[in-house]
Amino acid sequence: MADEELSPTLPHRRDAIKSSVHNIAANRRRQHAIAVGKERREALIRTKRLCRDSLADDSEVPLEGHMIIDEEKAVLDSKTSRTVEELKSAMTYQGKGAIQKKVEILRALRRLLSQSEVPPIKAALQAGAVPALVQCLSFGSTDEQLLEAAWCLTNIAAGEPEETKSLMPALPLLIAHIGEKSATAVAEQCAWALGNVAGEGEELRNILLAQGALLPLARLMLSNKGSPTRTAAWALSNLIKGPDSRAANELIRIDGVLDSITQHLQKADDELATEVAWVVVYLSALSEKAISLLVKSDAAQLLVARLVASESLQLLIPVLRSLGNLVAGSSYMIDSVLMSGHNITDQLLSGLIKCLKSEHRVLKKEAAWALSNIAAGTCEHKKLIFSSEATSLLMHLLSSAPFDIRKEAAYTIGNICVTTEKDAEQPCIIVTHLVSLVNKGCLPGFINLVRSADLESARLGLQFLELVMRGMPNGEGPKLVEREDGIDAMERFQFHENEEMRNMANGLVDKYFGEDYGLDS
Repeated sequence: MADEELSPTLPHRRDAIKSSVHNIAANRRRQHAIAVGKERREALIRTKRLCRDSLADDSEVPLEGHMIIDEEKAVLDSKTSRTVEELKSAMTYQGKGAIQKKVEILRALRRLLSQSEVPPIKAALQAGAVPALVQCLSFGSTDEQLLEAAWCLTNIAAGEPEETKSLMPALPLLIAHIGEKSATAVAEQCAWALGNVAGEGEELRNILLAQGALLPLARLMLSNKGSPTRTAAWALSNLIKGPDSRAANELIRIDGVLDSITQHLQKADDELATEVAWVVVYLSALSEKAISLLVKSDAAQLLVARLVASESLQLLIPVLRSLGNLVAGSSYMIDSVLMSGHNITDQLLSGLIKCLKSEHRVLKKEAAWALSNIAAGTCEHKKLIFSSEATSLLMHLLSSAPFDIRKEAAYTIGNICVTTEKDAEQPCIIVTHLVSLVNKGCLPGFINLVRSADLESARLGLQFLELVMRGMPNGEGPKLVEREDGIDAMERFQFHENEEMRNMANGLVDKYFGEDYGLDS
């Protein structure tokens, strides 16, 4: 996950130490989803996939090693161009064996587009492959021909942006062949091609949605046919990833989708559960309606069960992100699902602690983000986190983790120290929590945040310093802040260009370190 993946605003409803900003939760989830999409695009692990293995039941013998990497690019390009020309000639041939001849040429082209680390996509396009392949997708073609043509298009769509856009003429037929009357292997291959197209960007996603790709892909996911279901779920996660929320809102309203999601989370193997969890990531990031339906179904419990039981990083990442979105986006999730004493609450905390201990930075960051939102719930939630192993792990992260993880840990620590009361101008301090955490050494971590160039983090640091100076017993707060060079950290904002930060820091220095400071010592 890229460092910028967690957006610069935390969910408002459960962020007790932040000033009020409308709709922060929704904005954060959307930005989070977009950034997740960027990471997947950069990695080229999930957003686009080259198809090397046959989807047909009567799989042919695979190419040795699945790819040929020692063939000169010029030779490969030449072979590809020649094969496309042969295909165009075969399209006009009506004699004996014409259908089988086309299939053999398509298979040869597909092999060329599948066998190199850098497939000869450009050569195929320059030779005119797409119009010929579109013609091969025409209704009435044999399943074998449809499969090979869709496979070629799948791998062309896995290329560079302009190469992916070249599939525009093929999209209506690819969508049509996902229909229930198509052979399973053909439907899956067409879904794979559309998933690659959707993974390219918002413009192509909007075109696919306008052409009606969402419903047939959803129906394929509902089919419970193993590999096709998994491919459809992956394609759907690419199609609904936004930033526009309309596709997510439309998907969750399709009959059977919510039941299918819960069924797959409960019973599917890790591979299918992973793809379905990514669908939940984008649904919960972009659709308030989806959040409402998900938290009132069994989805939350099933996600927690996966979080606790799984050791698969590929599965844990979307499961944890989904849970983080649900916690950030639904008061019902906090107030009615994750109630103190409920088994799901204890399980979730256990799973989040497991992720805080992980060597993988994504899991640490996501777990801290989810905890920060739980910590901004009721006093019972704060006590639950405070009394658990999570607190010591968060303290360690605050002092030693990479910056983005330190910030998430700081939000959690800050939130378990305060509670909000109606009409109160300032958050009320939970003194026992604050004293314990300060005595255990959290203050330097927050002062380091004050010194950071990231204004959100600096604001968080100043807010915590205010808690310390206001809440520590016997007036010890200002002395503790001074001892850790907190005055110097605050004074960097004395002439800062940001008026809010300038006023906040100067106000704290004036209030707690004014002319009377130290006279009673």
